[in-house]
Amino acid sequence: MKFSCEKAILLSAINTASRAVSSKSSIPALEGLLLQGEDTLTVSGYNMQTGIRTKVDAEVTQGGTLVVNARLFGDIIRRMPDDVIVFDADEKLNVQLSSGDTRFEITALSADDYPELPEVEDEYSLSLPQKTLKAMINQTIFAVSTNEARPVHTGSLFEIEGDTLTVVSVDGFRLALRREKIAPAQTFRFVAPGGALSETEKICQDSDDEVVITMGNRHLLFEIGGTQLICRRLEGEFLDYRSAIPRSNPVVFTVEAKALITAVDRVSVVISDKMKSPVRCKFENDCVTLTAKTGSGEARDVCRLNGNGDGLEIGFNNRYLLEALRFAPAEQLRLEMNTGISPAILVPTEGEESFLYMVLPVRLKGSDHV
Repeated sequence: MKFSCEKAILLSAINTASRAVSSKSSIPALEGLLLQGEDTLTVSGYNMQTGIRTKVDAEVTQGGTLVVNARLFGDIIRRMPDDVIVFDADEKLNVQLSSGDTRFEITALSADDYPELPEVEDEYSLSLPQKTLKAMINQTIFAVSTNEARPVHTGSLFEIEGDTLTVVSVDGFRLALRREKIAPAQTFRFVAPGGALSETEKICQDSDDEVVITMGNRHLLFEIGGTQLICRRLEGEFLDYRSAIPRSNPVVFTVEAKALITAVDRVSVVISDKMKSPVRCKFENDCVTLTAKTGSGEARDVCRLNGNGDGLEIGFNNRYLLEALRFAPAEQLRLEMNTGISPAILVPTEGEESFLYMVLPVRLKGSDHV
């Protein structure tokens, strides 16, 4: 196997495919990258859950297939001169890497021990701009559950209905929903693993170039330019989010997101993993008073908003509230509440509801007062 390639192009492919490489595996080949040289070069990484393969603009002069240790190969290429790199492997899997006066020799592994990446049957598919998918993942993935007791909630629900894509994440404490218009497609739904979505977000560019998502019988395929990410679909009954979101809420405020973020952030200074406390919010006429009290100290701040809460008091986990506020893609927010033990809803003040965040409250005790 022999090919030559610009360093920057090869390194980009290595970095992309390495996202799916096992850091430690009983199968040594899975700690490596599969290199396949035919008309072009393909670099693949696979950890038996997520696979990434990416095509490389390389000049292949001799075809072949082999596996190189991902960490070592990446470290070598990273340190080589910024020039064309020549990769030359003999029949005994001895590899020589050269560029100018720089030479490295490493030993590759046979590709026979490398598991095949799953094939994804084209049952349903949709396409949308990379920047749209990137934003939708970014603004919902923070609410994906890490609790393996409900595996289906360790991913995000994708729901395609006509010309609308809805992405929902939920972890039992908050819910994040994003909705966007797309090219009309068949109605279907699936749950994609959070880990695979995180890698998909990193691969996507802030561009209008299309990403195609294909749903097979058991797997999902994300095609992003010359890169494919394949992962297993999560099975199970996802939360019926429509009935879980209360929308008949009598207490309604409009607020500047940045102002409320600043106030919550200030009172959170006295809160830590060792010193926990809810942020107590008291909603009155055109303002909310935020307080927190721990063994570290006490904090109080006031944020101006539009509306009247008639003295409604409600407590929140500071991190859950801050994340909902920070990921909300709008400067002005509509905050809906009912009682001190009912969820709070965040939606945009104007236009269509392209996002909705729900945060469950923390029960307050008398000692939470400052």
